[in-house]
Amino acid sequence: MIRVILCDDHALIRRGIRDTLSDAPDIEVVGEAGDYPELRALLRSTACDVLVLDINMPGRSGLDVLAALKDDGDMKMRVLICSMYPEDQYAIRALRAGAFGYVNKGGDPQQLVAAVRTVSQGKKFVTPDIAQMLVESLTAPEVAHAHEKLSDRELQTLVMIASGKRLSDIASELTLSPKTVSVYRARVLEKLGLTNNSELTVYAIRNGLVGE
Repeated sequence: MIRVILCDDHALIRRGIRDTLSDAPDIEVVGEAGDYPELRALLRSTACDVLVLDINMPGRSGLDVLAALKDDGDMKMRVLICSMYPEDQYAIRALRAGAFGYVNKGGDPQQLVAAVRTVSQGKKFVTPDIAQMLVESLTAPEVAHAHEKLSDRELQTLVMIASGKRLSDIASELTLSPKTVSVYRARVLEKLGLTNNSELTVYAIRNGLVGE
């Protein structure tokens, strides 16, 4: 039996994932957490084979949690990122950070089941789109995009601003103070050599980070 823990700040999302995985006879959801502190407490008392982790988490992002688990030596279980963000935004980052796979929440539910089974065996799970991106990243000339040097939170802030969200909305969604989000925005502007939100939006569209 594959033991799974879910970590997502939205209870309805967790319920949907639980229902999908519970239909599989070889998978058991043994625990749920809504944020990193809850996850840490849960891991102290509950063993699991696969952690299904969201990226858009309050406080620490999913990738921050992934790094923290790795630093704490809690990477005996395999981590599968299940996110609302398109694969081309975060998939390769997640894999490089130590995740065993990346699936989109809006994808086929059976893909999630297949991903859990695959990563539980210690194998990487990638969709054809991710596989293509990995091939292109290996064969493309070493020309780094400026946004690839952003931290995970900075990239997240860039995408949310370019999607039309206000700083107050971003702060609320990420459970951060507006001042902290403003700091992230300032860092993004500086690193990308831009001056305002309009230029951020244009940059994000041109680089495929958001749709037009």
